[in-house]
Amino acid sequence: MEQSVGTRPRATPEADHTSKAGEAKEQVQEKTKEGLGQARDKVREQVDQRSTQAGEQVRSTAGDVRTVADELRKQGKDAPARYAEQAADRAERLGGYLHDADGDQILSDVEDYARRNPWAVVAGGVALGFMASRLLKASRGERYRQSTGARSQLASGVSRPEGGNGVGGGMPSSGLEPPVAR
Repeated sequence: MEQSVGTRPRATPEADHTSKAGEAKEQVQEKTKEGLGQARDKVREQVDQRSTQAGEQVRSTAGDVRTVADELRKQGKDAPARYAEQAADRAERLGGYLHDADGDQILSDVEDYARRNPWAVVAGGVALGFMASRLLKASRGERYRQSTGARSQLASGVSRPEGGNGVGGGMPSSGLEPPVAR
């Protein structure tokens, strides 16, 4: 192909598609960064709001503990009153920190603590996991009791259809039955 002077070479269709794909990729990256920035801002805002609320609640609890300490002193129980007063002081300091610190500061402090005490964080995670498993196990038992109660009520008023499995008056098994202890 011959080129005339002053004209640019025509772009091939492949080059045109490549440049459009590059532009689209840049736009997606910009939107992703913008979305991540907005999400990060919302998380910070939520941490800030929740920590302020928690700080107020902890301060209120500290005041209640101080009242208990005063009552203990009136009853002549100075040692327990001192412990309650110390707990109230610590709770008040924690409440003040939570109330006054912003989300960035709290997240930074948590990260610093985790770096200094990794085993404490691991132990805390294990403890939280254990508590969650106990909570789930307890709620499973409650759901089982509720489902068997509903089944027994239905079974008393419903006759067993042919081919029923004999569990719950012909109601299909829910799979929530606990294992039989042997």
